[in-house]
Formats: sequence, C-alpha cells, structure tokens
Amino acid sequence: MIIGGFAAQAQAQSNVTIYGLVDAGIVSERGGAAGNLTKVTSGIGGQSRLGFRGTEDLGNGLSAIFQLENGFRADDGSLDNSNSALFNRQAYVGLKSKDAGQLTIGRQYTMLYNAQSQVADPFGAGYAGTIKNLFPSVGANTRVSNALVYSTPVMEGFSADALYALGEQQGSATAGRQFGLGLNYSQGPLNARLVYNNKNNDTAATLTTPAKPQDTGRNTMFAANYDFQVIKAYFAYGADKGIKSAEIPNGNNPYNYTVAPKASTDSNEFLIGAQIPVGSGTIMTSYIRKNDKTAANQDADQWALGYLYSLSKRTGAYIAYAKIKNKNGAGYTVGNNNESGSGDKAFNLGIRHAF
Repeated sequence: MIIGGFAAQAQAQSNVTIYGLVDAGIVSERGGAAGNLTKVTSGIGGQSRLGFRGTEDLGNGLSAIFQLENGFRADDGSLDNSNSALFNRQAYVGLKSKDAGQLTIGRQYTMLYNAQSQVADPFGAGYAGTIKNLFPSVGANTRVSNALVYSTPVMEGFSADALYALGEQQGSATAGRQFGLGLNYSQGPLNARLVYNNKNNDTAATLTTPAKPQDTGRNTMFAANYDFQVIKAYFAYGADKGIKSAEIPNGNNPYNYTVAPKASTDSNEFLIGAQIPVGSGTIMTSYIRKNDKTAANQDADQWALGYLYSLSKRTGAYIAYAKIKNKNGAGYTVGNNNESGSGDKAFNLGIRHAF
C-alpha cells in the first residue's frame, strides 16, 4: 500500500512524454567520383528519433526537467551513431524557474546549431537544401557532451543562453573545453539570434604523449527570419576562424582530387531563403554562399528548392533538390539532415511522421 500511495503521488506531480519522429525516403546523389548513388535512407528532413521528456513541479515556480533522445535509422532499424550511444542526440537533467530561468546538465545542442536549424534555414537544417552543407555544423558545432546550459527567462521578446562544456582531460582545465553564447529575440513576425561558439582544440599531456596546443575554433553567426504571411523570409551570415571552425561535412575527398580539399580556418557564409505557403504545403528555397578567405580560396555556392506537403498535423510528404558549385578544389557535397552526401547534386522524395 505504501508503494501504491507513492506511485499515485509521483504521478500527480510529474509529467513524462514519449515522443518521436520517423522520417524515411529515397535519396539520389549525383556527381561524386565513386559514381551515382540511389538509396532508401532515414532522417532526410529530420533525424528519426525516440525521446522521453519530463517535468516535476517542485513548488514555488520551480520544476525539475529532463530529456533523453535517441537517434535511429528507419531504413534498417539500427542506432544512428558509430559508438552505440543509447541517447546520442540529447541527454540532460536540470531545473527550470519562471523567474530565474533554466539550468541543464548533460549532452545538449549548441547555440550555434539551434540558430541554424530554428531561425536561419528555411529547410530547418534538413532535406537536400540543408544549411549544414556549407555552414559549419560538424561534430561539436552541433551538440556537445558534459555541458552546462543556462537560459534566461524571456523578457519583452528578449532572452539569452550560455553554454560551458568541460573538456575532462586530466591535468588541464582548458584542453577540449567549449563555450557558447546566444542573444535571442522573438516577438510577432520577427525571430533573430546572434550567437558565438568557441572550441578549445588542445590535447592535454599523458604519461607518454606531450601536450598538443592548437588554435581554438571560433564561430559567430547572426540569423533572422520575418513572416510576411504570404512569404517567410530568411537571412543568415556566419564568420569562422581557427582549427576545426568549419570542417568539411564529407572529409573523404568525394571528388577524388589529386590534392584533397582542406577545411577552411578563415571563412564566412551567407544565406538568403524563403518559405512560401502553397495550398496544404510549403515551398522551401535558399541560396548559400561559402567564402573561403584562406590562400586556397575554396569557395562554394548552393541553390536549393523543396516542397513539404502536410497530409495531417503530424504527417508530411516532401520532395527536394539541391546543387552545389565547388570552386578551386573545394569538396562540399549535397547531403541532408542525417548524411553528408557523396556528390554535388541530390534529389529527395520521402515521408515523415511525428508522434
């Protein structure tokens, strides 16, 4: 009876939600040195996922919160990561206060990627036109482990975020650490964010290996969108400096150049785009320019067009196409939300269901 009473009390105070997304379709990639590729794949518009989120009311406006999110492949049922992490997408716990804001601890998204996917990109960081093909979102630029994230309450549309991730390398308090900042505005038809991300690439010394100091990777980006009702306009500008600030999504020399492409250590990006409501769906389109400011001058341009048709509030069918023009030996590829791609052109056709 005691156990039953405790369960009833916990149920009254807590709220746990199971949610997810299943996204699968056909991708046709063209232009890579290994030849054309057509495949059934997963996570084209958004990564297929299964998640758990919950909150417990602690009283006086304070709540305990948590989120655990796993990525999987709908085409074959496997985990969507190489290290078999169960909750590779998000895993955090924290506290949320109406007056003091929110503090969470664990594996979380960076301010940089949140701005890219939530504000900057009319494709929502998915489909062939994803911002990730040319803007820096590889590895720790997207999400980072061992992170503490604080978010302020929203005041007159303004809010701020701060992230600090420990490098956890014995003997050094700075090697491998990462921090980020975000200033946000969202009110009425306007959404805007100014974000900064800083990744320390040093490696601490071990018993047999000396310390390896390296330049930090630094990213600054401004993103905004404005809803004119008949069209929603998007804009983004980013600047990247330092080692691993703008890694190439497909680093395997996909065009088989004699000299493999180099990741830029000094670059900027520019995006303009739009979402246009048409019938029961939305047209998505964007143009992205990658400007490599190093001596290699490996620039690239991307044009993209897509359409998402809403079959219901939870289910949609989509079609998308994008093309990249590489210059001076650049090696950028047309991927999607979950894959980096293998060539300079790609076509998507698929369906997604959220639950």
